[in-house]
Amino acid sequence: MAPIARTVPTPADRFHAKTKPGPWSLRRDCPGTCRLWDGAINEDGYGHFWLDGRTVKAHRAAVALADGAPVPANLDVDHRCRRRACVNRAHLEPVTHRENVLRSSNHVAARAAVTHCPARHAYDEANTIRAANGTRKCRACKNARARARRAEARIEQAAPVIPLPTHRIRERTAA
Repeated sequence: MAPIARTVPTPADRFHAKTKPGPWSLRRDCPGTCRLWDGAINEDGYGHFWLDGRTVKAHRAAVALADGAPVPANLDVDHRCRRRACVNRAHLEPVTHRENVLRSSNHVAARAAVTHCPARHAYDEANTIRAANGTRKCRACKNARARARRAEARIEQAAPVIPLPTHRIRERTAA
């Protein structure tokens, strides 16, 4: 009896079998519908796929399978459609971690988008101080606060003005 020939699906076939059509992207720069991952999903909402002997995130596998080369380790894959389960290659873009964070809608991106301090001074090279924790401080506002503190300290240090007692000088009368 002849052995039964078995066909082994390619990684691309296995990958495509774990996706399903999704909704249209609400973002203008993402053409077409999302392709949603229907396989294993972690607690953060990202899909996982077995590729080349190890588990990789599904969106990284989508880019690797479409481009023919793995995504470099120093790059993140940005979901331009903002759906973590989307594996449509047209919606995925390899970018630096910094760019990926700044494209998001979290508090870090919101703070980075601010171009002026609350007093309307520009955050530019000359007017920005970087704190030890990485946050930006306005140099003009810092200097104004320091001047106000010094002026207040000078007022407190000045000797209090105490009015001198006034003596009435009695006029001498002839005796």
